[in-house]
Amino acid sequence: MRRIKSYGDILLPYQKRFVEDDSKLKIWLASRQIGKSFAAAFEAVKLAAENKNTLVLLVSASERQSKELMEKVKFHLRALQIVTGPVVSKETSDEIRLKNESRIISLPANPDTVRGFSGHVFLDEFALHKDSREIWRALYPTITRGYKIRVMSTPKGKQNMFYELWEHNKLFSKHKTTIFDAVKEGLPIDPEELKAGVSDEDTWKQEYLCEFLDEATAFITYNMINSCEVEPKECLWNEEVLYAWLEGRYQPKGTMYLGMDIGRRKDLTVIAVVEKLGDVLWLRELLEMEKAPFSQQREALFARLVRVSRAAIDETGIGMQLAEEAQERFGRYRVEAVHFTLPAKEELAIGLRTAFEDKRIRIPKIEKLRQDLHSVKKEVTKLGHIRFSAERTEDGHADRFWALALAVYAAGQKESWAYMPMKVKWL
Repeated sequence: MRRIKSYGDILLPYQKRFVEDDSKLKIWLASRQIGKSFAAAFEAVKLAAENKNTLVLLVSASERQSKELMEKVKFHLRALQIVTGPVVSKETSDEIRLKNESRIISLPANPDTVRGFSGHVFLDEFALHKDSREIWRALYPTITRGYKIRVMSTPKGKQNMFYELWEHNKLFSKHKTTIFDAVKEGLPIDPEELKAGVSDEDTWKQEYLCEFLDEATAFITYNMINSCEVEPKECLWNEEVLYAWLEGRYQPKGTMYLGMDIGRRKDLTVIAVVEKLGDVLWLRELLEMEKAPFSQQREALFARLVRVSRAAIDETGIGMQLAEEAQERFGRYRVEAVHFTLPAKEELAIGLRTAFEDKRIRIPKIEKLRQDLHSVKKEVTKLGHIRFSAERTEDGHADRFWALALAVYAAGQKESWAYMPMKVKWL
């Protein structure tokens, strides 16, 4: 099939530059509503039509976006067939096979379902992909045998793989198009009229000026975190004090509270112990257990429950049995089992953020903790519900965030009993 050389009036200059860039790796940081998906669909058709027996894989942030991208592919194929004659031999909702045996497949982002392909890859709105790092790990080997990868997105904060590729990966050919760049090259939009309809300045900067804004998506901002950080030795107990407390040889001046987020295979189990001095909570211990057997988790938890006034434990899924055992041994008045429903997570997250906003918490300057706290994002579902999400990384899945949130929650509940640490350590 002859090469596709004539664009006519289909693409604007900035779209043509991206399509004509034949680099193996290229990335496009682009404003909303400038036609980046339209241009990407054009290149996908071009690669499939000009090369026999070639796979082109399109991966979008959601099923709806995947279908919309495929509709753009079909538009370009219809335009191509007007010039060249029939090129499509078979068509389904998510796959098109051409007469030259090339295929174009469009899928929603999922690390499991995108594995096993070998061909050219297009990642559309990559900053919006859930688990973008896992998507990248799954797809990068796809292009090993000389294929190409194209990454396009509007920015969404700095806690995702799109930001890392744009900012730190020097192998990529990089394209950037703000709304003003697009208008300058022929996009028929009035930027000022568009800006007047945007709710806030951060949204305008991120969605249309292509700025990576940390605080645009973080539920707890770096400024909040930094204002409550102290040196680790000022906050965390050293091992000598910790062991003395666990053995009953050290009596803290304040009241102790505990929060536990339970994991097993994929996620960490984290126990956060805080001491309340006046109206300020000091993080005294942050115990992290990776793939620890439940017997080890139980021993660590029970050793601390002996010494705290109140605890809140994640009972969701695999945490149910451990939370139940803790309540049976120490009493429901001392241990609250928290099921992570959407309303419960909202209450926990808001309670933790309020503690940072009011500077009623002190945490150590630890990078993993800081990133965990900053990684959680507040989102609104299609049904109008509030959801809190965070990407799963090698350092966990916001497990420290939820353990600390549970500890803060435990400290905020009214107590109807006198604080009396148990004298017997569980073995």
